[in-house]
Amino acid sequence: MHTISHILEHLALRRDLSQEQAGLVFGLLMTGEIEPAQAGAFLLGLRTKGETSAELAAAVDTALKHARLITGLSGARIDTCGTGGDGRFSFNCSTAVSLFLADLGYQVVKHGNRAISSACGSADVVENLGLPLINDPAEAADQLAKHNFVFLFAPYFHPAFRHIGPIRQQLGIRTIFNFMGPLLNPALPTHQLLGVPDFGLASLMAHVLAQRPTLEKAAIVHGAGGFDELTPCGPGRIIFVEHELIREIVLDPAHLGLPVCTPQDLACTHKDEALALQRRVLAGAGPKAMQNMVALNLGVAIFLLEEKIGLETAIDLARQKVARGLSGSLAGRLGHA
Repeated sequence: MHTISHILEHLALRRDLSQEQAGLVFGLLMTGEIEPAQAGAFLLGLRTKGETSAELAAAVDTALKHARLITGLSGARIDTCGTGGDGRFSFNCSTAVSLFLADLGYQVVKHGNRAISSACGSADVVENLGLPLINDPAEAADQLAKHNFVFLFAPYFHPAFRHIGPIRQQLGIRTIFNFMGPLLNPALPTHQLLGVPDFGLASLMAHVLAQRPTLEKAAIVHGAGGFDELTPCGPGRIIFVEHELIREIVLDPAHLGLPVCTPQDLACTHKDEALALQRRVLAGAGPKAMQNMVALNLGVAIFLLEEKIGLETAIDLARQKVARGLSGSLAGRLGHA
C-alpha cells in the first residue's frame, strides 16, 4: 500500500498523504533512491493538491534525520529566519534582528543562506562583518559562547539536499522545499521568529512548529506590502505558537506611533548598498523606515523570550535598542571593511 506508484496515484486523485506515506518518499529523496521522474511527479502532485501540515512535518522530520545536528546546547536559543521568496529585494531585517538580540544577551542560533529575494542574504551579511560561517557542529557552542551568536550556513548542515537540488532546478517551480528552510535549523531552537510572504502558509507552519518537542514559543509573521517580515507599511499578521496553543493577532504599527512607509523605503537595489545599510542600522543610524522595521521584528522576538514583558513594551524596548545600535563585542565588527 506504500509503494511509490500507490502514493503517486493517491496524489493524482488529490488525496492527502499520511505522515508515514510522505515520510517514505522524502526518505528516498534524501538518499537519492528515487527516479527523477517519480521525484518530480511527487513534488508536483503535492503542490497541485496543496501541502498539508502532516506532509510538511514528514518532510522536515526526514530532513532533520539526515542533517548534521548540533547537540549539547542548553537554555533558551532563538532563530530569526523567513522563508524568503517575497520578491521585495528588501533590507536584510532578520539578520539585523538576530545581531541585536545577541547584543542584548540572548543566545541566537541563526540558520540561513545566501540571497533569495533580497539584495544580500544573511550569509553575505555575516561574512561582511567578519564572522565565520560555521561548518563544524562541534564549533557551534564555542562561537555561541563568544558572541551569543552563531551562524549556521544551511548547505553545510544539510548534505542530503545535494540529491534534491537538481530535481528542483529541473522542475523550475515552487515546491514544498521552498518553505522548509526556517524549519530545518540543526540547533533545534527553543524560540523562533519565522516570516512568510503568503499568510496562507502561516497556519501550515504553525501546526508543524506546534509538534516540535524542543520548541517553547514561536511567532509566524507576515508584513504589510507582501513581506516575510513585519513592516511599517501597514498592519501585519502574527500567529503565536506556544506548545500546542495557536493564536492569531493583527499588529498595526500606527497604533505604536510608527509612521507608515512604502515598500520602496525598505528596498536595496544591490548588494553593496544592502551591506552598507546593514552596518548603518546596526550602528543606530540608517533610514528610519528600516530602523522601525527592525524594531517591530526585534520587539516580537523579545516578547517571545521574556515571560513578563507585554508585546507593546517589548517593541518599545526594541526601538530604544535599535536607536542605540550595537554596543557589545559585535559592535567592533562594524568598523571592519
